[in-house]
Amino acid sequence: MSNYYELWKYLDIDIDRHDELMAILPDFFKDVYLSQKNRPEGMNYFNLVVSSIHGLRPKELVELRNKGKKVVGTFCVYVPDELVFAANAVSIGLCGGSQFWVPDGEKVLPKNLCPLIKSFTGAKLSKTCPFFQCSDILIGETTCDGKKKVWEILNKSIEIYVMNLPQMKREQEYKEWENELNLLKNKLESLTGIKVSNDMLASSIKMINNKRKALKRLYELRKQNPVPISGKDVLLISQIAFYDDPERFTQKVNVLCDELDERIKKGEGVFEKDAKRILITGTPMALPNWKLHHIVETSGAAVVCEETCTGTRYFENLVNENGTTLDEMIKNLAERYLETNCACFTPNTKRIEDILRLINEYKVDGVIGYNLQFCTPYAVEYYNVKKALEEKNIPILLIESDYTENDTQQIKTRVEAFIEMLK
Repeated sequence: MSNYYELWKYLDIDIDRHDELMAILPDFFKDVYLSQKNRPEGMNYFNLVVSSIHGLRPKELVELRNKGKKVVGTFCVYVPDELVFAANAVSIGLCGGSQFWVPDGEKVLPKNLCPLIKSFTGAKLSKTCPFFQCSDILIGETTCDGKKKVWEILNKSIEIYVMNLPQMKREQEYKEWENELNLLKNKLESLTGIKVSNDMLASSIKMINNKRKALKRLYELRKQNPVPISGKDVLLISQIAFYDDPERFTQKVNVLCDELDERIKKGEGVFEKDAKRILITGTPMALPNWKLHHIVETSGAAVVCEETCTGTRYFENLVNENGTTLDEMIKNLAERYLETNCACFTPNTKRIEDILRLINEYKVDGVIGYNLQFCTPYAVEYYNVKKALEEKNIPILLIESDYTENDTQQIKTRVEAFIEMLK
């Protein structure tokens, strides 16, 4: 990583603080990921991406900016990458999953707020994240009250455009969301000076759909017994999906899937056959939040699916590619994105339907509900999720946590007991 010091200086990174952050990640990654046995060779690309996390991709982004492209930072799966790329810009996901940034976020935010929000706020204000420093504009959204107000704080440091996400899914909300996408298109055209054309948007829709198909293919392979890849490796891939080059990422995932296909033919897995199969549902797990997966998979079970925004919500439901006009394509985008079932919506019964469907498809033995502390929508919605699963005699365990390691042993004890109960 030392080869990127000139890049970091160019981006006005606080070098001393950044060195502190970079001193933590290598050993952490080694303990969680490189300690695994029988990992697929196709994971080497994703290892490389993480080992150069603040160098390789930021360097590419700076080069693209020098060629006149704009970099657009986003925080949510409801912001359509298709429109960003169609406007000749680059989209990168910016959510924070590190405790390192939380104290900086707490300088301007209350302590009893979601750690994800505190983390990404701290990342920007401390000038220790090259991805924030590469961004020309941030696209926020109204998925929760905490985010709504933090945009007003970050707006003093960088331009922020906020999309108004509806909180219901009636016909009128679909029309409102379609209008929001048109407004975003106009903003992106103003930012880049490029008019979005039919061909550009159609091409971007196909590109992002191909990425979704690759991730869907990867998840389908996790339905096998024994499981050919660990849940935490898939989590890492999903996290990288938010900021890597889409076409390269898609190609690398498909290469990995080819390797996993061969493993399945040979009956090879990374867990023992018939290991207990866990589905995780709830709040997103932004990089490098690997705590729960690591605990589960070092306790004898396999995480086979995630019903989260860093899981199935990110790639399920393709955009209809049959649109021929901009209006048709934007309507198709609006319909696809509102099919995503986040706890910010009311009612949100389709999320429970998704969970039950995934439990059946992935032959799940038990479910872990994961909630980031102070995330009210998912904390409250857990009641209905638990009730629906208990009615079908599906075991479920709630884990509420933050980004610290203070509760690791306590969570491990509870998870081990849960897995033992499933046997």
